[in-house]
Amino acid sequence: MHVKDIMKEEIVHVDKDQNIQDALKLMKKHKISRLPVVNMNDGNIRELVGIVTEKDISVKLGSSKYGNLPPSHFHVSTVMKQEPIVVQKNENIGKAAKTMLENKIGGMPVINDCEIVGMLTKTDFLEICHGKPFNATSIMERMNTDLITVSPSDRLVHARRCLIDKEIGRLPVVEEDMLEGILTAKDVAMAMISFKKVVPDKYKTARIRNLLVEDVMTQNVKTIDGSATLDDAATFMLENRFSGIPVEVDGALGGIITKTDLMNFVVELEEVS
Repeated sequence: MHVKDIMKEEIVHVDKDQNIQDALKLMKKHKISRLPVVNMNDGNIRELVGIVTEKDISVKLGSSKYGNLPPSHFHVSTVMKQEPIVVQKNENIGKAAKTMLENKIGGMPVINDCEIVGMLTKTDFLEICHGKPFNATSIMERMNTDLITVSPSDRLVHARRCLIDKEIGRLPVVEEDMLEGILTAKDVAMAMISFKKVVPDKYKTARIRNLLVEDVMTQNVKTIDGSATLDDAATFMLENRFSGIPVEVDGALGGIITKTDLMNFVVELEEVS
């Protein structure tokens, strides 16, 4: 199977001169977490110049250097990653998945020669995680049990630093061994933008440090049982548009299963086939 068989041909992009609020609005509208950044010329794409993600925006908005500036002052070009990793449409999906995992990225523009023809993301791989051996492998066999968690009373700046330093996209929020919520890079980015809109500049630095995880986290989190299969996990993620799911084992939080875990399984299968 090749990249062209699973990629999305619809290309939602953002111009490098638009601001990051525009980028986040596009992500929200199309329910995606990354955008290829292009240089436009008279309404036509001239060249691919970068890629921007929710996490990139979260990092920039929360930094001390840019903390007092409103989001409308940031062009996408100041946030994006330049020279994005791309994949040819005829590449094998196993090699493409391995490239994404090795570079710790969630998506790549797909090109044919030098033209952008689509996007390949971790979600696209979920759609092939069905049938054998996915329905014969339990979540407990592949989930991550080395969890990094935060508490509801932790400061948001601390949680943001955990997301950045550990290079992860979400944090279970736990109190007295009970799962109280989940915090994602998207939650942080949207909170930072909302905060900067309503708080006067002279108070931003002090007040942003008073934001707590419980002010931003998603509550009433859906979980999945560890005895369910990888097929079940893929279906659950697709139906709910989740990138990761907390896993219950014997009624307690036992781990987390993510798109990355499923992609690692795909790579292993492709290498032995």
